[in-house]
Formats: sequence, structure tokens, C-alpha cells
Amino acid sequence: MVVALVLLGLINICYGVSVMLLNSGTGFFVVWYAIGAAWLGLAVALHTGLWASLPALVKRIAAVLFVGVLAALVLSWGLIATEFKAQGEDDLDYLIVLGAQIYNDGSPSPSLRYRLDAALAYLEQNPDTRVIVSGGKGPNEPYAEARGMAAYLMNHGVARERILLESRSESTLQNITFSMALMDSRESSVGIVTNDFHVYRAVHIARKAGLAHACGIAGYSTPLYLPNNLLRESLGLAKDFAVGNI
Repeated sequence: MVVALVLLGLINICYGVSVMLLNSGTGFFVVWYAIGAAWLGLAVALHTGLWASLPALVKRIAAVLFVGVLAALVLSWGLIATEFKAQGEDDLDYLIVLGAQIYNDGSPSPSLRYRLDAALAYLEQNPDTRVIVSGGKGPNEPYAEARGMAAYLMNHGVARERILLESRSESTLQNITFSMALMDSRESSVGIVTNDFHVYRAVHIARKAGLAHACGIAGYSTPLYLPNNLLRESLGLAKDFAVGNI
């Protein structure tokens, strides 16, 4: 058991390093360090007899907390999975493509490119649909994400007049609410384009914000970083539920 916990801790820490090396602009990778440290700490407690010396009540509380957190994660992953393959509906009035990191050379990060490619595939099949590219400028970006997203779409054949830019948003909720101001009506049919792991939360935020006819369109995500994305998304779901965004 001790050896297994040590290996689990080291795996989590190494995974955190791989996420850190992405330079995604967030510090979420430290969560993996914390999880790894927790497993290593438990291994030390078992090896030294510290765990055995703890009062039974403390052990029960720790076990209940662990099971509760695990159950909450499994529930959130089940909800996320319901929209993982979402393809939207035909002939939507608008797409909203949610922003993600733009690199210093102006190219989209892999996550953003997957979103844009999903939008391109839809726009090619639905020529009357307009697209809103939504994303402000982060501290590690050369300019607003919307600008880079529009350039990518135009470079791949989307006519400029089909593209609307929303370049102020800094969160999913702002992506939705600021983009709504560019639409003809809240009754418009809208496809929310984002990576597969993010569709469930984004669509429910959109519906709560007033877009009753919102549906999801899922872009690809890199399998190696899916554990990180799922864990982060679970925390995002909990936060948005707590503050009333969904």
C-alpha cells in the first residue's frame, strides 16, 4: 500500500509538471502537486504508524470526506459526459465560439484551434449561420482572443461579414452575456462552440443567462490533458452552481 501511494503521488506530481510545461496561462497545475503531496503524506503516515495512532473518529471523518469528494467528482464527470459529443442543430442563427489562449506569435493554442475547427466544419455545412468569436486579452496574450479567432476563420475561408467580434470577456459567463448584445434577439438559436469537456457547463450558463435555444457543439480535446481539464471543469461546475450561474 505504501509503495502504491508513493507511486501515485509521484505520478500526480509528474503530471502536474507536464501541465505546467503547456504554459496555458493558468496556475491550475499546482493542484496536481497538492494531490501528489497528499498521497505522499499518507504514505509517510502509514509507514511511520502515524495513521494507526489517530483516533477512530478522525479516520472516519477523513474517509467520509474522501468518499464525498470522489462521489461529487464522478457525478460532475457524468454530467460533463452528456454533452461530450454534442453536434448542435442544423441552421442555427449564430455560433458563439468561446475564446482560449492565443500565443505570442498570434497563433491559436491547440484548445482554441480545436474550437475554431469545429466552428469551421459547422459553418461550411450551414452557410446562413453567423459566428461570434468571443474572448478578451489575457495577460500572456498579444491581443484579444477574438481578433486572432476572426483571423483564423477568415484565413480558412469564412467571409468577414459572417463574423462578429466580442473582445472584452474574461470568463465563460461574460463570453455569453457580451455576445448576446451582438445578436438580433435572445430568441435566436445559438450553438455554443467549445472543447468537449466544457460544453455542458457552457450551455447551461447560456440557458441560465437567457438563451433558451442554446445547444452545444463540441470540439476535440487532447486526451493527455483530459484529466486536468475534467478536474478543473468539475471545480468550475461547483463554483458556477454555487453562485447561481447554472
